[in-house]
Amino acid sequence: TKVLSPGWAVMLAAGMNLLGALTGTAVALTIANGLLNTDVVEVTPQVILCALLGGIVWNLITWWKGLPSSSSHALIGGLCGAGLAAAHNNWDALIWSQNLGNWAQNKGLLWKVFVPMITSPIAGFLLGIVVMCLLWAIIAGMARAGGVLRRLARPRWVNAFFGKAQIVSAAYMGFAHGHNDAQKTMGIIAMTLIGAEATGALNDLPSWLAFMHPDAHAGDGIAMWIVLTCAVVMAAGTASGGWKIIKTLGHKMVKLHPIHGFAAETSSATILTLAAHFGMPVSTTHSISTAIMGVGFAKNPKSLRIGVIERIVWAWILTIPAAGGCAYLILKLFALVGWN
Repeated sequence: TKVLSPGWAVMLAAGMNLLGALTGTAVALTIANGLLNTDVVEVTPQVILCALLGGIVWNLITWWKGLPSSSSHALIGGLCGAGLAAAHNNWDALIWSQNLGNWAQNKGLLWKVFVPMITSPIAGFLLGIVVMCLLWAIIAGMARAGGVLRRLARPRWVNAFFGKAQIVSAAYMGFAHGHNDAQKTMGIIAMTLIGAEATGALNDLPSWLAFMHPDAHAGDGIAMWIVLTCAVVMAAGTASGGWKIIKTLGHKMVKLHPIHGFAAETSSATILTLAAHFGMPVSTTHSISTAIMGVGFAKNPKSLRIGVIERIVWAWILTIPAAGGCAYLILKLFALVGWN
């Protein structure tokens, strides 16, 4: 929406990514111990490597073919595929559903992956409509009130106000992105170290690397050095290449004015923050895309882009099983050559 220059927009996103990544580990714990049953499958570094390779291979295939994908879903699919292969096709290796009292505390793929995978884009779309309609209702009420309020409801003042307000919503979006996405990497690192510890791969570490042992910190949480590392790396990645993503979302989906950007960012960030609070690794791309679609729909129902919806639906259907299949085959190939 041109409220900030490209440089300032990226720096704001990077800084808030850093802060967001430092404020929770619920998603990381879901990735680390809520998807694979370690009583059935030994999560070795090879399993983690094959899971990552499976996700990467599928992302490269979709990039090459122009198919829809989600890196978050590809990562989860890779973990499931590699875990299933390592367990010799024992489906008990996957934690499908564990009821722990209420839906917010439940563990497993059903509650933490599939339910939010479907509901988060829908929620983003609906919340985008609701926020946009509320803002218009407030502005319409000000216009009817007369006097100073009526003058403030004029397009020039509305654009000026939301031009400033969108800086806040953009910061909120950056925070929510770091809060959810960085934790996925934290979970992978924690799972890798737990697997390496179980296989004895960390037994000969020098004393100055003792912090890498999973039992080097109290409790079942994520070690602070993992949190800090992922936060810094994510912020650096956003700073180095974030403008391309911002430009794509802001320019190619729908023409955004400051009020539309504020509504879309606020809606998407709220979905991401709530999902992270409950340990749900959702797709940031789907969340912001559908929020923008919701704002566009509120502006003009005919602007709804069925093609975008179709791409997201195909991402739901294809990404997890396809990335899982890639990871499964890669681990089996490694086993054939004797690396297991």
